[in-house]
Amino acid sequence: MIYLKLSEIINNLKIIEKKISPEVQISDLVYDSREVMPGSAFVCLVGAEFDGHNFIEDAIKRGANTIIVQKKCDFPGINVILVEDTREALAVMSKNFFKDPSSNLITIGITGTKGKTTTACMIKSILEFSGQKAGMLGTLGAFIGERVIELKNTTPESYDIHKYLRLMVYSGCKYAILEASSIGLRDHRLYGFNFDYGIFTNLSSDHIGGKEHKDMEEYIHCKSKLFKKCNVGFVNYDDANTSKIIDNHTCKIKTFGFSNKSQIWGENIELLSGSDYLGCKFKVHGEINLEVKISVPGKFNAYNALAAISVCNYIGIKDEQIKEGLALAKIKGRLEIIKTSEKYTLIIDYAHNASGMENTLKTLREYKPKRLITMFGGGGNRPKIRRYEMGEISGKFSDLSVITEDNSRNEDVMDIISDIKVGLRKTSGKYIVIPNRKDAIRYCIENAKEGDIIVLAGKGHETYQETKGIKSPFDERQIVNEILSNM
Repeated sequence: MIYLKLSEIINNLKIIEKKISPEVQISDLVYDSREVMPGSAFVCLVGAEFDGHNFIEDAIKRGANTIIVQKKCDFPGINVILVEDTREALAVMSKNFFKDPSSNLITIGITGTKGKTTTACMIKSILEFSGQKAGMLGTLGAFIGERVIELKNTTPESYDIHKYLRLMVYSGCKYAILEASSIGLRDHRLYGFNFDYGIFTNLSSDHIGGKEHKDMEEYIHCKSKLFKKCNVGFVNYDDANTSKIIDNHTCKIKTFGFSNKSQIWGENIELLSGSDYLGCKFKVHGEINLEVKISVPGKFNAYNALAAISVCNYIGIKDEQIKEGLALAKIKGRLEIIKTSEKYTLIIDYAHNASGMENTLKTLREYKPKRLITMFGGGGNRPKIRRYEMGEISGKFSDLSVITEDNSRNEDVMDIISDIKVGLRKTSGKYIVIPNRKDAIRYCIENAKEGDIIVLAGKGHETYQETKGIKSPFDERQIVNEILSNM
């Protein structure tokens, strides 16, 4: 267990008022009162659903000796530090607690609506093929050496970021690749953190509304923060919002895209396919010249590849290593092909909103399947409009939609399915309702025909099903194998 003096941990912290014993020893920083152990400092984060200030007494009972607050309060015998923003405070204190691990790593941050995970995996594959050890934090988890740790958020809280970066340093990593979500940037999870390289993939309106962003202006503003906290930024020249994303940037800017006005640009995409393979190849020009092949389909993934090529070329990775590392890149749950049969192609994909589904289905249509079958559901406790839109998109682009469950949470699955059907009925698309997801997968496999492409959409990398507040194991790869073994 690490013990540090409180005076060391609060170095560079913007303090409004404090009542402390600076020599007191701190065993850990905690932002969830249930995880407090004797000697902990409890940081009261304020979120959309919970306010840490309501759990101070619980934290003290569990042994916290220091409380960091943004609402004035007093607890006799306890160190109390008042700051303007406890999220900023957590970031500063975590950086101090873990001895600024990012200073021992070359850091790469990736932001954008889509493509963060794919781009991160491509960069990791290239770096590792070139002989460099790289850690990764994002939607798929924390990858540290041979370990994979599940994360609750694409960009975890600042304490967890610094903790995992320190573990990367201990495991011998030279590079750290982080997905920088707009929420992570907005909520100061990356406050005080400077990246060596930043990447912008693309922007669409997927995360507007609800508990995410109030409007597009706020969304863009949050994304743009990455280019005020990196040394070199690599941006998609072809995206309509790029100029807004890099407005008032403080870094050097490099561009990629399919326009020859980009510094690195691609052309002549050729689709490649087989029963257990969908991908493409294309030529790259500009600051690097080579032909590359990727094992994920579609032009939007070619953009992700260009982003990976751009940053790895700038770092100094050799052309042949970029080419070979890219060809080997596999992305769990992102148009991931599961080998089942020579006659049809089965894909697991994370598409869980209308924009993602449209990209996926349009891409797969380009491979001219005999039938495109889409199995999907809708998340519970989420805006109904997302379900309408997903239903309409699937009805428009699929030959058959198989409607089922997908993390219905605290809602009735049949109510969610009814909302999806509202969108489907706007189209002439055929559909069938099978509420149980395992039964729906079995139906797709048992009724597959020669030349079909089947997409199991929505869960991607997830290995659970959430119903009525309970998460039950549900890995679609295992489900598919079980169904095939019983056929």
